[in-house]
Amino acid sequence: MATADDISPPPLPPSPPPGPSRRAALLIGLGGGLVMLALMGVAALVSLTKGPDAVMSVGGPFNLLDGDGKPVTEKTFRGKFMLVYFGYTFCPDVCPTTLNQVAEAIDRLGPKADRVVPVFITVDPKRDTPAVMKEFAAAFSPRMIGLTGSADEIGKAARAYRVYFAERRTGPGANDYTMDHSSILYLMGPDGRFLAPIRAEETGEQIAAALGRFVR
Repeated sequence: MATADDISPPPLPPSPPPGPSRRAALLIGLGGGLVMLALMGVAALVSLTKGPDAVMSVGGPFNLLDGDGKPVTEKTFRGKFMLVYFGYTFCPDVCPTTLNQVAEAIDRLGPKADRVVPVFITVDPKRDTPAVMKEFAAAFSPRMIGLTGSADEIGKAARAYRVYFAERRTGPGANDYTMDHSSILYLMGPDGRFLAPIRAEETGEQIAAALGRFVR
């Protein structure tokens, strides 16, 4: 289920005012990586639908840091639905596209949006510090929470959610690398149990409809 973002990562985008215009700015430069990561997401989706044992094993404890550097665990979100996505801020296309659609979906939920927390977990903790994650997540929605942590804790969280990721070198410099990663959204219930996978290439309207089947 491995494929990759083969484009050298851009710097963190500038900080125009929050809202649709800022979201749109993050979508510039979309390329072939969209198709490649979409295929990886389909593979991940298949792996999550192979039987009840696979479904029940998705999700679990994690110990990460929010944008202010404060500890966050899965219990922090008890009582709310979590829409979890793994990616990284230097991702050239798929991650910002997916997060843009997630933000639109949350907006479409109206008052029910208060029951859902979109959570973006990095697979690139070397570059994605708490401050970087906070700024990046806020570019899409004030409701979105960006989480990072040590490489060990990120690895544990990724394994709990059956997320594939790997560093791919693109040059000799310290930052000359991109991240291969699976691309799928995980809907977790208020009790922390896995409810459903949602394809990352869905539109905001489609994601909102999928959420609406559970968030009532």
